[in-house]
Amino acid sequence: MYCSKKNIEIGRIMKNKPSLKKNVLFNMAYQVLNLLAPFITTPYISRVLGADGVGIYSFTNSIVLYFTMFAALGTVAYGTREISRNRYDKKEVSKLFYEIEFLTVITTLICLCVWMLFIFITNSNYKIYYIILSLTLVATLFDISWFYAGLEEFKYTVTQNAIFKVLGIVALFVFVKSKGDTAKYVLIMSLTILLGNMSMWIYLPKFIERVPVRSLKVLHHFKETLIYFIPTIAISIYTILDKTLIGLITHSNFENGYYEQATKVINMVKSLTFYPINVVLGSRMALLFAESKEKEIKENIIKSMDIIFLIGYGAIFGIVGVADRFVPIFFGQGYDHVVILLRYMSLLVIIVSVSNCLGSQYYTPAGLRSKSAIYIIIGAVVNLILNLCFIPILGSVGAVVGSIVAEGTISGLYLVNCNNYLSIKDLFNISKKRVLSGFLMFLAVSGIGKITIFHNSITLLCQMIIGVILYFLILIILRDSMLISVLKTLKGKMVR
Repeated sequence: MYCSKKNIEIGRIMKNKPSLKKNVLFNMAYQVLNLLAPFITTPYISRVLGADGVGIYSFTNSIVLYFTMFAALGTVAYGTREISRNRYDKKEVSKLFYEIEFLTVITTLICLCVWMLFIFITNSNYKIYYIILSLTLVATLFDISWFYAGLEEFKYTVTQNAIFKVLGIVALFVFVKSKGDTAKYVLIMSLTILLGNMSMWIYLPKFIERVPVRSLKVLHHFKETLIYFIPTIAISIYTILDKTLIGLITHSNFENGYYEQATKVINMVKSLTFYPINVVLGSRMALLFAESKEKEIKENIIKSMDIIFLIGYGAIFGIVGVADRFVPIFFGQGYDHVVILLRYMSLLVIIVSVSNCLGSQYYTPAGLRSKSAIYIIIGAVVNLILNLCFIPILGSVGAVVGSIVAEGTISGLYLVNCNNYLSIKDLFNISKKRVLSGFLMFLAVSGIGKITIFHNSITLLCQMIIGVILYFLILIILRDSMLISVLKTLKGKMVR
């Protein structure tokens, strides 16, 4: 009788299909927090630590990230896919969890040993920061976000990470008071990640059961995780190596500081533009591919790009229009160089959205990770070559140019080889009205920026408010299908 009830409960938990709408809302809420956190802390940290202090964190963190990548291998993407494909079988899900997690433990411990050796032999002035950043590497061992993503139980990862992110924000204001507190800043950033990851284990017993140790086949997953790891390494060439090369080639913490701050703004925009949609639908797509629902897959991809481009084009033209006002107000004095970086980097919002969407919703759930890895490697090589050519001449601007060309190469290859789940024609149809609306908004925002009778902050606020209203108003006049659909849905709910 007991076993029967237990099996019924297991089936209920595992077969209860999570709501896409709720998951998107959970991730949207968390991404809003990710957006607000830098908006709250960056102006303070940029003034307290200065561009050089920010640059020290940017450079040293880029070094430890190589080790965290090797520690994680490709378990995040691979683990999500495997858990998603077997979510209705609690016994198999439990077995997969232990096997993949044990593999992560082994790789993390090996990387920790190598990392400690690196710290011991380095004569760098950054040794204290490297020691503190060891916590970031340890955090990889406890990261089981892939497990909850596979089950589409995002509320657990979102709530726990949100709690510790808020605590981290409070700690920054309490303990970081001057340039001499750079080490404290690094410690708080590292602890926030570690404690957030550790807290996810609290809810684990609800979803897994005990599995005999002898039945576990850990090394069985090693080959598969390597396939997922290859594109991770390739991606690092133009996301992490940029910062490393800026530091090594220019020998300037300031250049790295400028690049870090511009990247923060662009990442904030990305966090609202396409991360929530792709994180949630990526898990659901694995199930759709397993069920061979090709029509639904294509509809989801096109609908995702429609939403992403609606926000993305507004963000690009908005950033270009307000950058010269935004930077000195947000970061303080001494960050003028960030203006030009932001204007170039804004293009990445749209360019990266194509590869990110297809990677999350087609290549990974369809089991074509090795195919996408080839395209990413090509882009990584392009980026590395351009970085070596342009960083010595243009500094951080050279790194941005390299990233734009590399990301464009990858998105182009993804698009051409995605089996027509998304086409250039689709992107053109989705883009044309948004580009026109964004350009008209840019002209208006730029004109407002030339007004000097108001305080800079008031002018910036007017630019942002009028820009948003104008962008969506023009789209309504142009009868943008996605926006009209959203408005009709909202109107229907309000009537009810």
